[in-house]
This record gives sequence, C-alpha cells and structure tokens, in this order.
Amino acid sequence: MGDFDYQFFIEVLTGGLLSGVMYSLVAIGFVLIYKTSGVLNFAQGALLLFAALTFVSLVERGVPFVLALAVTFAIMVALGIGIERTVLRPLTNKPPITLFMATLGLSYIIEGAAQLIWGTQVHGLELGIEDVPLEVGGVLISQFDIFAAAVAAGMVLLLSLFFRYTRIGLSFRAVADDQFAALAVGLRLPLIWASVWAAAGLVALVAGLLWGARLGVQFSLSLVVLKALPVLVLGGFDSILGAIVGGLLIGASEKLAEVYIGDYFGGGIEGWFAYVVALVFLLIRPSGLFGQKLVERV
Repeated sequence: MGDFDYQFFIEVLTGGLLSGVMYSLVAIGFVLIYKTSGVLNFAQGALLLFAALTFVSLVERGVPFVLALAVTFAIMVALGIGIERTVLRPLTNKPPITLFMATLGLSYIIEGAAQLIWGTQVHGLELGIEDVPLEVGGVLISQFDIFAAAVAAGMVLLLSLFFRYTRIGLSFRAVADDQFAALAVGLRLPLIWASVWAAAGLVALVAGLLWGARLGVQFSLSLVVLKALPVLVLGGFDSILGAIVGGLLIGASEKLAEVYIGDYFGGGIEGWFAYVVALVFLLIRPSGLFGQKLVERV
C-alpha cells in the first residue's frame, strides 16, 4: 500500500462523482413522473435529445443564445403538458406495463419528430465552458465537470424549494404520498400531473444541454437515459434524494472500477459495471436506498 497514489485516487473519485451528478440529473426526470403517477417514463431520453437538438438548431440558425434557451424552454414545457394530456391522461388507471409501453412508443415518436424537424446531422454544442483540467488543491478536475455539477446542484435546489414552498409543490408532495387522500381534499390531479410533466421537460432541457455539450448533439444522446436506470435502482424510483445519492455512487464506482480492476477484464468495463452494481443491489434491497418499500396489502 506504500506505492498507492492517493492523489490519483482522489482525481479518479472526484471525476466519477462529478459524472454521477449528471447521471442524477437524468434520473430526476424519471423520479418526478414516477413519484406522482407511477409511470416509468422511458421517453425521458427522447425528451433530452429533443431539447438539445432544438436548442442547438435554433442557435445555428442565428437565434441569440438567451432567446434560443427561452424558446426551447417554452417548447419543452408545452411538450411535457401535451404528452400528459394526450397520452398519459387517457391511460389513467391502466396497468403499469401499458403505461410503460406507451412511453416507450412515445420515445420513438419524439425521436422521429426531432429527425423530421431538425434533420439527422451531428451538431457540436458550445456552452462557453472549455473541457480543460483545473487544479484544485493539487488535484486535476475537469472545468466542464465542475460547471455541470454546479448547474445540476442548482437545479436540484430549485426543485427542492419549488416542492417545499409553492402551492403546486405542496400539492405534488400530497399526491405523491396518497393520491386518493389528495383527491378527497379537493386537489386537482390533472393540473398537478401537467405541472410535473412540465418540470420534467425543464429537467430534460438542462440535462440535454449538459450532455450535448459533452458528447455532441446526436441521436445516440437519447441512450443516456440507460445510465439513469442503475441510478434509480440504487436510490429508489420515487426519491429525488435517492437519485442524487445513486448517481454519485454509480459515477464513482464505475470510474474506480475501470481504473483499478478494468485490466483484469480486458478493459472497457465502465460501460457495464454500473449494471452489475444495480443487479447486486436489486438482490439485496429491491426498493433502493431511499425508495418506498412495497408492502402487500391484505
């Protein structure tokens, strides 16, 4: 252990944690929908792609950055509300597998619409933050990763304040705890569901811009959604805190595994190690660290 490079370890761990924050941002979009309606929204990845592609296409056509951001935000909110009203609301009280298949089909429709509107070419997305190493306390950290983590943390704080102190946010928490009790006290579920889908559209916009800047805006960007699944398994499908903690654990574990044990498996284990962790965790705690335990009612 005397030859162990602790500084390099800290660099790898920090990079993994910062990547995990971006995983968490994608996972939060799942949590918002699942917590209020019990729907595993597999279309979240397509929403992420659509947001990034819309924004970068507007900028390339000469629309100013701030205006393009505002227009894309309005489009994503409208798209989220439209999905809830035209697809999910008619399927209320249907079996979970029906809702899941609806969102799966919806993801392909959104991707096809994005291709029809904006084309299939790959776009570069610049947010004004260079992906260069920055030395912090003797540890090299990606400047873009720090920026992305700060933006994600700001988004989490914004959502936390919204759900804690606004009327819609408090209604959301009531519906998440018990839909029937929320109905009994007069809360309007359609309005709350529409608000949650609008919030999911906002999260997709932020995540799409960050991931688009890192990977480029291309149709494989929608596959980022697959990285959120291990995060949800670890943290729980109905917990925002769980999405954050799960993202940090997944990001750190896959980076450390790639560096320290990857050679024993021929390298390249970062792409699938997170799913091994998730599978093991399912066997130990199926509800996740912060997820609500399922109790069979007699």
